[in-house]
Amino acid sequence: MHVCGKCSKVCGWVVLALGILFLLQDMGKFAFFGINWYTAILLLVGLVKVGSGCCKGCQTEAKKK
Repeated sequence: MHVCGKCSKVCGWVVLALGILFLLQDMGKFAFFGINWYTAILLLVGLVKVGSGCCKGCQTEAKKK
């Protein structure tokens, strides 16, 4: 999976947000709709795949390698 710098940054922010939400859920401060961590990871991977397929920067990175 090849992603450009912009998509990599966006994915990093999404992972950070998911991590904070799951931390708050573990601390009992926030109910995160009962979603398991592995479901969130699979959704994130799907989001990255769809996003990188539509991003011209990611397609350029994939052609370089």
